[in-house]
Amino acid sequence: MPLKFYNTLTRKKETFVPIDKKEVRMYSCGPTVYYYAHIGNLRAYVFTDILRRTLKYSGLKLKQVMNLTDMGHLTSDADLGEDKMTKGLLREGKELTLKNMRELAEFYTEKFKEDIKKLNIQIPDGMYFASDYIKEDIDLIEKLEEKGYTYKTGDGIYFDISKMPDYGILWGGKTKWSEKGARISENSEKKNPEDFALWKFNNKIGFESPFGKGFPGWHIECSAMSMKFLGEQFDIHTGGVDHIATHHTNEIAQTECATGKKPSVRFWMHNEHVDMGGVKMAKSGDDFLTLNRIIEKGINPITYRFWILMASYRTKINFNWEALEGAEIALKRLYKLYIELGEKIGKIDHKYQEKFKEYLEDDLDTPRALSLLWDLIKDENVSNADKRATILDFDKVLGLDFENLKEEKIPEEIRKLAEEREEARKNKDFKKSDELREKINSLGYEIKDSPKGYKISKT
Repeated sequence: MPLKFYNTLTRKKETFVPIDKKEVRMYSCGPTVYYYAHIGNLRAYVFTDILRRTLKYSGLKLKQVMNLTDMGHLTSDADLGEDKMTKGLLREGKELTLKNMRELAEFYTEKFKEDIKKLNIQIPDGMYFASDYIKEDIDLIEKLEEKGYTYKTGDGIYFDISKMPDYGILWGGKTKWSEKGARISENSEKKNPEDFALWKFNNKIGFESPFGKGFPGWHIECSAMSMKFLGEQFDIHTGGVDHIATHHTNEIAQTECATGKKPSVRFWMHNEHVDMGGVKMAKSGDDFLTLNRIIEKGINPITYRFWILMASYRTKINFNWEALEGAEIALKRLYKLYIELGEKIGKIDHKYQEKFKEYLEDDLDTPRALSLLWDLIKDENVSNADKRATILDFDKVLGLDFENLKEEKIPEEIRKLAEEREEARKNKDFKKSDELREKINSLGYEIKDSPKGYKISKT
């Protein structure tokens, strides 16, 4: 089957064929590194990791680039509110300087990298700080200026959306956002409420430019960096659904008006939110959960990855601890069944492999892929050795870390209790046998009997 992905640009599932057969080029919107990532943020990177792994599993070469936003991102995601990096510095009582801003960004970037490593997310081929590409931002703004797409106000340089007839094509908009009540301008100098900043003036802290001291707009960094590393047209751009209406819409406007090339991106792919109690998770709210909160509860972080994969990336999911604990039970059972298959690794079962590819290549259908994994484990017509080989093949995409699973060493105390129980069973002292089983269970282990003897495992 050909690869098929849902394309936000066309609002339908389409066959994916890369522009250059030699290499897929993909840009992924990265975090704004002013604070810890929350688990809602991290869903985006699990999604892009599954996409990355699926492309490679299908035999394609890939170049994936991700930005690290360390300037210019205002709290409204548009042109209003406080700069998030400034907010981070104030929160930590640090002086507002570019040096401190970069140090803050580097600290939270390392925390972000620790999180994605715990989730078994593969690092993109390039991760770059936005502040290292000010020249590219300026060059792009000047190109738009030369073509007549910009104008100046008291607080910055703006893009005039009236000059782009198909502005808003990504979200299918024909009615202006302001008419729908979605965005109201607080800047009376703007020609249109939807016009957005390419450069914001700031005389106290910022970068020097031909327009004046300040910062690039949040949207310009992604246009400039994606073009620098992937070219004026590339294959896939990923991000959360909250980027569609503003950030990615403005990226398209900047890039296509500067280059004259349409479309600038072939496939726009977006993951849905993680909600808590029906409300989108956000760093500013009381529902701000980090991955470390999950770890502190004694839950393997891969459980969160597994839970995310139980739903389509385009489905909104509601986080609660009961759901995560249910996923933990299921994943532990999968791990246990895999270990019980033994140590021999046979051959990949091609019937299962083809079905797995079919599901993943159909818009990353991870729920069906996981269901197939369970079917494989239960299939008595496939040898244990071949099951292991096939599961390890599936895990090249699923990333559930089967290859590093090892049978846990059973403590000597538990082994002695198990031997005592075995002796009691031989002597038909079933009362003592049951008491010893209960004691073993109370210590966090279970014992199963079979004609070949007993087996102990951690509950």
